[in-house]
Amino acid sequence: MATVDKMPMLAEGYERLQTEVKHLKMVERPAVIDAIEEARAHGDLSENAEYHAAKERQGQIEAQIADIEDRLSRAMVIDPTTLSGDKVVFGATVHLLDENDKPIKYQVVGQTEADAKVGRISYSSPLGRALIGRQVGDEVEVSAPSGDKYYEIEKIEFI
Repeated sequence: MATVDKMPMLAEGYERLQTEVKHLKMVERPAVIDAIEEARAHGDLSENAEYHAAKERQGQIEAQIADIEDRLSRAMVIDPTTLSGDKVVFGATVHLLDENDKPIKYQVVGQTEADAKVGRISYSSPLGRALIGRQVGDEVEVSAPSGDKYYEIEKIEFI
């Protein structure tokens, strides 16, 4: 019997996926159906580029909907404000010092929510995996394409 892996995510990420799938179903899907009907009206489908493009777009939309619905069905929504403890876990905001004592702050989030530019890293990223289970004062080494990086955990928050 196959097991379904739960996909941890924040409530914000869950809501974003719900909004995205609703947009695809309510806006994109009807628009492509209209485009297919319009292209069909042009006659011979074998050499109708608009028809083939619309059918291809329809397949992409349906695949996107299926993918998002799968993620939503496996979602395990976690609220970081209900968490506590002295170890880094999913949802924790971690204050780090790099090897030059420059402060950096990351929140450990799900794969679909990760965006390092805004301080969100996936729990499955190299740094995310290295941080999980660590405590304040621990030193973390991460192998990156640009070389090994070293960090010290300065503070852990659940906000």
